[in-house]
Amino acid sequence: MSEKKQDFLPYKVVYKAGTGEIIEKKSRFIANVAPASSEEEAVAFVDSIRKKYYDARHNCPAFIIGRNRELTRCSDDGEPSGTAGKPILEVLLSEGVTNVAVVVTRYFGGTLLGTGGLVRAYTQAAKEGLADAGIATMRYGKELTIGIDYTDVGKVQYILANREIEIAASRYTQSVEFDVKIPAETVDSLTKEITEATAARARIEVTGEGYYMDK
Repeated sequence: MSEKKQDFLPYKVVYKAGTGEIIEKKSRFIANVAPASSEEEAVAFVDSIRKKYYDARHNCPAFIIGRNRELTRCSDDGEPSGTAGKPILEVLLSEGVTNVAVVVTRYFGGTLLGTGGLVRAYTQAAKEGLADAGIATMRYGKELTIGIDYTDVGKVQYILANREIEIAASRYTQSVEFDVKIPAETVDSLTKEITEATAARARIEVTGEGYYMDK
């Protein structure tokens, strides 16, 4: 049973590409962030950024792949050891995010920053890029179709709103159907609440399950 619970734990991802930029003593640090569900996707993204910023002195990547962060990679790309790739990776680890790739590009401004300055600059650039990409939580849930009579619409809408459950789709025909996605562990309690509120008139069907994105 513990293994099953482990399998369905939520995890964090970025839900879109993002960019961030800082200037440190005339050096320009540009962070590009993208979702990546496999090592191949991450490597392809890193390669694309290196081609885009081919004239930069450094393109320092870091990525994490796997629901349980099974694969981590980073590179200093010519910067002093431990001053670029590792700080970028540490930002991702500290945020608990996975399936993500980051490349921080540096255009040298003519002034040496020292190891401490480099670590701070790469860290801050990575944070800016990650903030722009946005972090979402992947939750294991179930898709439900809730069928109700028109007289029960207000009651069910109130229950869903009170639980902050978004209605993904609505159908109004001879009766009403709402489609929702909710965490798997809340299915029983929601079913019970709706059943009681509608005097068992509601028809609740599980139509699918799997991970879904909760922003």
